[in-house]
Amino acid sequence: MKIVINALSARLGGGQTYLKNILKYMPEFDDLEVLLIAPEGVNFPCNKNVTKFYTKWPVENPLSRAIWEKLVLPFLLIKWNADVFFCPGGVVASHAPSSCRVVTMFRNMIPFDKKVREAVPFGFQRLRNIILYQVMLKSMSQADLTIFISDYARGIIQSLKAIPNPVTIPHGLNENFRVNDRVLDRPASVPTTEYLLYVSRFETYKHHREVVRAYAGLPEQFRDQYKLLLVGETNMPEADAVAGIVAELGLSEQIVFSGAIEYERLPAVYQHAKLILFASSCENCPNILLEALGSGRPVLSSNVDPMPEFGGDAVEYFSPFDPESISNAMRKVLSDSSLEQHLVCQGMKRSERYDWSKTATETWSRILSLK
Repeated sequence: MKIVINALSARLGGGQTYLKNILKYMPEFDDLEVLLIAPEGVNFPCNKNVTKFYTKWPVENPLSRAIWEKLVLPFLLIKWNADVFFCPGGVVASHAPSSCRVVTMFRNMIPFDKKVREAVPFGFQRLRNIILYQVMLKSMSQADLTIFISDYARGIIQSLKAIPNPVTIPHGLNENFRVNDRVLDRPASVPTTEYLLYVSRFETYKHHREVVRAYAGLPEQFRDQYKLLLVGETNMPEADAVAGIVAELGLSEQIVFSGAIEYERLPAVYQHAKLILFASSCENCPNILLEALGSGRPVLSSNVDPMPEFGGDAVEYFSPFDPESISNAMRKVLSDSSLEQHLVCQGMKRSERYDWSKTATETWSRILSLK
């Protein structure tokens, strides 16, 4: 069986993490061959069953990549005698031969969240989300198998379009984030004092503004004892806006912008936090929430779906739209050591549901069943 995977859109973050783990745990059957169409410079795992293909066509630009996928890739699928064409990026831009089964995924929730979509200024990004809405729906409605990573997202799409063969397979949790009994060295990138932690990109739907105002609303004794550490790239307009609010509130000494921290160093950053916040209101499968659950620290999360689907009763929830709700949740956990320990124990237990080897095993089983 020959499976062609279009990984050209997996240039950053979650897309790369997903494919690296799926390939790491792929079965090594003698009759299984995977041809990976890969972007330059990405170190995907390889074994005897995986062959990497690099196109000479410039595919860094989305428009140029779409042209190659539309005009060239269909002929390559015929040439390679592909049995399955897997597009984990969510867009199937290439016409597959009739003998080839098509698999896609739904990972990008933004085009389907009206509030987030309308918050994007008029311009390329808003147009891109409008196009993605239509193209992704069409891809899923015509695929032989669509992999969803949360039941919430699956319900949203199935309310809009009939999906022939849907399955929900959530992402896994990298074992490095499952602390268990390990004690990790305190990173140099975190405050020397105790701190509350929020790890996320600076986007409006991540609600950093509300988190900052919630921290400002904590009793002075808590602000004196715990700094707020915001981890994420700061070269973004939303980061500048949040920094302005911090200065306006006179909290520049208490709220720390660390910038991005290497993925490999994040487990230690999580472990040394007093508590971990996750305030997003637009997610499909919230990887950062899964990482936090395994960290051995109490987790406080947005109550917007699909977060409760993943956090269950192991999380203290709040409304990400309301600074007072966030502040009350922080105050509640910081004031109650027994609740803190309960959340730690429940979080570690809950995190055991999410494992990349399980995700990969079910994914390959579903794909191979299409033969």
